[in-house]
Amino acid sequence: MAGTSGIQRRYQVNRRQQFRLVCDNVVREAFSDAKQRYGAPRLTDELRAQGYRFNVKTVAASLRRQGLRAKASRKFSPVSYREHGLPVSENLLKQDFYASGPNQKWVGDITYLRTGEGWLYLAVVIDLWSRSVIGWSMSSRMTAQLACDALQMALWRRKRPENVIVHTDRGGPVLFNGLPELTETP
Repeated sequence: MAGTSGIQRRYQVNRRQQFRLVCDNVVREAFSDAKQRYGAPRLTDELRAQGYRFNVKTVAASLRRQGLRAKASRKFSPVSYREHGLPVSENLLKQDFYASGPNQKWVGDITYLRTGEGWLYLAVVIDLWSRSVIGWSMSSRMTAQLACDALQMALWRRKRPENVIVHTDRGGPVLFNGLPELTETP
């Protein structure tokens, strides 16, 4: 009577181990095909589309066993650069955002909004005394002219007041390079 000894049984691969080996190979291949971007839920859907019958927990366990983690993609930013290397104007407000009267301190900024047609850039100038928008401009492109148009509107609506401090974030995506020329009295 032929049989297997205890030592042979110990080194035999049982069904669960065989399943894990197959599963790990299939998951590793699908993970690399997905450019290491898919986590367990999306990989499970992909594998089911290929005819494999794995559940999410099985795929997650296989990823864990192999030390595979999906790379998170960066959130898209419509701003093309972060460091501009241009000179930054002096901070005249020094975090004092209180104004005792109108037309003393204005602040400006640019934001972007996602629309069905792409990105919309909005430049705004606000009077700190009334906290109201006194100038604005919109465009499909972020340019220095966008910011200057918002400031020109504010100057026109407030009849070109004198001695106004115009504060921006001091060098975001678009620097208000044309501010000195715009704010000079004619």
